[in-house]
Amino acid sequence: MKVLVLNGPNLGRLDIRDSSIYGDMSYADLVAHIHSAAKTHGFVADVRQSNDESEIIGWLHEAADTNTPVIINPAAFTHYSYAIRDAAEMVTAPLIEVHLSNPLSREEFRHTSVISGVANGTIGGFGPNSYVLALIALKALVA
Repeated sequence: MKVLVLNGPNLGRLDIRDSSIYGDMSYADLVAHIHSAAKTHGFVADVRQSNDESEIIGWLHEAADTNTPVIINPAAFTHYSYAIRDAAEMVTAPLIEVHLSNPLSREEFRHTSVISGVANGTIGGFGPNSYVLALIALKALVA
């Protein structure tokens, strides 16, 4: 089964971001980690990253139209993109929100997610393993 894994702004630059928050993994390493974990759990991951809100919305529309499960790390869009939230709400297959860091342990503005209300669940704070945990949860949801 295919799973669409969407990553929001600045995640493509993990290797130059604050390693105390985001770890030491490059984005290419993260993608490889996701592909490996997806295969282990019976999925084929289509991993995408964009700094463009409208592109992420288009990908969510694609998932809605094809009934494809989604794992999404909206990054900074988590806190204010009602447009991404509305597109995510159209996805009828399972949708799981993930974060490398734990947003609740960070700045107060990061404590609000406009996405989580339309997601099946949210996983954060486990670095790249947040995606692995999302794949495990997704497997249970689609079983």
